[in-house]
Amino acid sequence: MKAQLHLTLHNDVQEIPLLASFIDELCEDNGLDMSITMNLNLAMEEAVVNVMNYAYPQGTVGDIDIDALFEEGMLTFVISDSGTPFDPTQNETPDITLDADDRPIGGLGIFLVRNIMDHIEYQYKDHKNILTLSKKIS
Repeated sequence: MKAQLHLTLHNDVQEIPLLASFIDELCEDNGLDMSITMNLNLAMEEAVVNVMNYAYPQGTVGDIDIDALFEEGMLTFVISDSGTPFDPTQNETPDITLDADDRPIGGLGIFLVRNIMDHIEYQYKDHKNILTLSKKIS
């Protein structure tokens, strides 16, 4: 089965419910169970909120395009924006053995995404950040 969906959001966290609905619809249409749907929502929210908060200069409205493709047991999301180049895959893995008070702020979002998704890839191409997240669905 092949399914493809597209969503464009602005860099406004008020639009996150639209992302959740997009993922819920994709998962429901493809018969994915609730635990997978919840994990995908969590990973995608982390990735997209980072773009919303950091890709564009404060006060600038920018678009975030999200494409989803479900094909042959692989669900792939491509998040693209024309904001400031930033490769989240280069973030160091946080030391989660430290107490929360001793840990530096930040870095847990991409750590969470890495733990939920099976493959993460970043490219900067044609003046766009392109983050590809894939998950094997059995």
